[in-house]
Amino acid sequence: MDESGLRLATWNIHKGVGLDGRRDIDRIATVIKEMTPDLMGLQEVDNRIDSEGDDIGRLEFLTGMKAVAGPTILKNTGDFGNALLTRLPVIDVERFDISVSRREPRGILIVHIDWLGERIQCAVTHLGLQPGERRVQVRQLIECLSKGDRAPLVLMGDFNEWLFWGRPMFWLHRHFGYFRTRATFPSCFPLLHLDHILADPPKRLKAKSVFKSTLTRIASDHLPLAARMIK
Repeated sequence: MDESGLRLATWNIHKGVGLDGRRDIDRIATVIKEMTPDLMGLQEVDNRIDSEGDDIGRLEFLTGMKAVAGPTILKNTGDFGNALLTRLPVIDVERFDISVSRREPRGILIVHIDWLGERIQCAVTHLGLQPGERRVQVRQLIECLSKGDRAPLVLMGDFNEWLFWGRPMFWLHRHFGYFRTRATFPSCFPLLHLDHILADPPKRLKAKSVFKSTLTRIASDHLPLAARMIK
């Protein structure tokens, strides 16, 4: 591991279904291995038996990284939601429900990581599709991330917020400082800035970039986003 910085990434993998209509978790794992992240937040990870098996276990096996699940939908056939892949030791795991009534369940996964003797908290989330839903969820998210001794903390995920001047983004800027992120959606011709990596304190986050390759343009409807955290 590069001691000069922690390699971070986030990616909505769209249940492993690419723009070619093919569901291929091995292809998702190939992209992750090409990126070589130390911590990678994932959204839309499908662990339901009725969708061809346990994706989180498959990704853990193929990437060689430890997988921590943050399910938001639970059924007797399995679960669906967020996850974190990590090369670092896990100290603790927290899961919070930020669902809005009559909307798809949503949550926050917070994994406490040991990075060279420092405790880092990594939060992964996927916010809702409706503006009113996201306003409620961002308030809940900030309240959750403001409690106790959270810093240093990384927040990454698909925020589904395309209005950069909207209230949810204003609240996030107020908490994490002003930020800009490159467009990641749709992967074939990215126009919307839906995926983000943020840090508290902000100065510890460097070198945000979108990971583009022939494979990432078809593997999911989102492009992966990468960044580096420094000591």
